[in-house]
Amino acid sequence: MQRLSRNLLLSLSTGLSLLGLAACSKVEDPSLFPEFNPATAAPIPEKPAVPRNPDRNVYWGDLHIHSSYSNDAFMMGTKTLPEQVYTFARGGEIEHALGYGIKIQRPLDFAALTDHSEYLGLLRKQNPDVAIKRRDLRTRLLEDSPLRTTAAIIWSLSNFTLEVGGIDNPEQVSRSAWQDIIDTAERFNDPGRFTSFIGYEWTSMPESKNLHRVVIYGSNKVPEQPFSSVDSEDPRDLWSALEAQRKEGIKVIAIPHNGNVSDGLMYDDVTFDGGKMDADYARRRMLNEPLSEIFQIKGSSETHPVLSTDDEFAGFELYENLLSTELVKVKPSGGYMREALRTGLEMSHSEGFNPYRFGVIGSSDSHNASSPVEEDNYHGKLPMLDGSAGIRLGTALTQPEERLIGKKWSAAGLAAVWAEENTRESLFDAMRRKETFATSGPRITVRFYGGWSFPPALLGSNERVSLARKAGVPMGGELTGAAGGGVPRFVVWASKDPESGNLDRIQIIKGWVDSAGKSHEKIFDVALSDGRQVDPVSGKVPPVGNTVNAADASYSNTIGDTQLQALWADPEFDASQEAFYYARVIEIPTPRWSTFDAKKLGVKTPEPASIQERAVTSAIWYRPLVVAAE
Repeated sequence: MQRLSRNLLLSLSTGLSLLGLAACSKVEDPSLFPEFNPATAAPIPEKPAVPRNPDRNVYWGDLHIHSSYSNDAFMMGTKTLPEQVYTFARGGEIEHALGYGIKIQRPLDFAALTDHSEYLGLLRKQNPDVAIKRRDLRTRLLEDSPLRTTAAIIWSLSNFTLEVGGIDNPEQVSRSAWQDIIDTAERFNDPGRFTSFIGYEWTSMPESKNLHRVVIYGSNKVPEQPFSSVDSEDPRDLWSALEAQRKEGIKVIAIPHNGNVSDGLMYDDVTFDGGKMDADYARRRMLNEPLSEIFQIKGSSETHPVLSTDDEFAGFELYENLLSTELVKVKPSGGYMREALRTGLEMSHSEGFNPYRFGVIGSSDSHNASSPVEEDNYHGKLPMLDGSAGIRLGTALTQPEERLIGKKWSAAGLAAVWAEENTRESLFDAMRRKETFATSGPRITVRFYGGWSFPPALLGSNERVSLARKAGVPMGGELTGAAGGGVPRFVVWASKDPESGNLDRIQIIKGWVDSAGKSHEKIFDVALSDGRQVDPVSGKVPPVGNTVNAADASYSNTIGDTQLQALWADPEFDASQEAFYYARVIEIPTPRWSTFDAKKLGVKTPEPASIQERAVTSAIWYRPLVVAAE
């Protein structure tokens, strides 16, 4: 039988490095209380069905959640099963691995349990005898010194090896776990009220470089077992498996995530083995991967300051190290969505095909059976790494500052889908057509359309959605060259999350390719709060301000606007240049999760104390008539 090595487990888990041993006194960690009590746990609340809407409703979800069937989650202390994933997503209270109750403040509309397909459920089945099993982590955190607790974690991790040969019929164990995932999703699926997608995560990680994909099925017709990176680490082989499933009538897509830690491999200009891309490669990639996940716990993958030097908002929630036991910094190029869209334009110009015409979503990648996207309600990703405020900020364990991995992670993100109704079929179709957007956690609502002849009174019309749909295409769509030399117009409107910060601005990000085949990008501030204007000389916008009180972890919505909108025509449009446009909506500054943690612990607030949460839409592509005809 095959042996699952500790190296694979560590690479799956984000690579907890050896912790330093120094402190020896107990610490107080209020985030561990109150202790979970199943007798008083909040149940799943009642939720009315949402009627079908031909103009489409926005639905909020998380397509990237793990339970203890993922070996890295179990190794790091997670004990939850599929049922807890959907209980949490629907608004019920579940027990965190560290013994306290966790509950999302607003239920989600859809979710997917996406456990790692590699050796699915085997470590939970083996349940090795390690220190954290003999005496749980919560008890240790409350009763032991940081030194003793740290030593127990190190001892446990060093003894987590999975001998597949030590388990009777390991294939059957994984099949049983997969069937439980399917059955639980079926039990919790409630059309009109809540959609549970069946899925898993394919975990390719050559040399610790992240090439992971979440695989989502559009119905309950799924394969007998998932395709895993043990079968192959090459994305093309995953695509072949999914294409074979489609031939059997199975609806399925794959969603890449965390290009930011791929060291340039996720959106490279060559194939997995370094070969040259061709039109068939581009076709297959877009068929199988219409979306990318750009906000999640392990950082943002929209853009990077090195790649977007004129973007003042490019440095948002960056995580830039390989998922390995060593702190190796990755190169930005090839790892971020905006540059990938630009690379696609360049390839379209030079090669006649574009492998990077994808839409975007956010999701969390929680390994706690939860969706920890709320800054003031954050409970981390992996219990041993960031399961309490004390662990995250370094007071509960003895770790050097550079090894506080959880401190660098984000409370993010959410997938927003514009669909006619809350069903698997409707949501899946919307994801296929890329009528989606990503947020870093807040429920900022944004609609974005492009067209050639929007009526001037569109923004003030009560029928603006239906008018925009009739005269244009939504996010994820395509405009082709119009006869008569028209200029494309874009309409965008956004509303704040009622429970978050006001809006600072709406931006439209344009990317285009010139006659020499070189791509460019430019950011246009198209709607500003508080009556601000773009400076005509510098082209800059005065900052919205910052009301965050770090010591109190509070802010005031006395700045910014609750709604913003714009009808914008590209002032630099060249009908011969292929281009893309997407909208980004920025909130005013609000406290980061680490600011709330610092208040709980009574310690100095780490920087940054505040962040500007955001929403990013899928792009609308423009193609000249000549290009469109090719």
